[in-house]
Amino acid sequence: MFETASDEGFLPALPGVDRKTLVYGQRTLSTEFRMKAGSVLPVHSHPYEQTGYLISGRVRLAIGEEQFDAGPGASWCIPADVAHGAAIVEDSVAIEIFSPTRDDYLPAPSRPK
Repeated sequence: MFETASDEGFLPALPGVDRKTLVYGQRTLSTEFRMKAGSVLPVHSHPYEQTGYLISGRVRLAIGEEQFDAGPGASWCIPADVAHGAAIVEDSVAIEIFSPTRDDYLPAPSRPK
């Protein structure tokens, strides 16, 4: 599976946060997030391990009890079932990988029935 950079295919995830599933397999899924300054990803948890890389912007991450101010080139790993959230300080773009594959992020025709 291949994906070419494009502004098409983004879906709203939260106010000020859009996501696009890039590529996926049986065990992993990659997503591009575009986030507007001032948006918030509320603290939540899920059964997916999540690793991320900040391409541009500034994000204040909370993972468990830790806080981290991420700038371009920063990366992180969020273990499964650990509470996490973020405040978007500047317009930002991040790539995140989820494992196992998130069925809710699959394009509609690929979702399991």
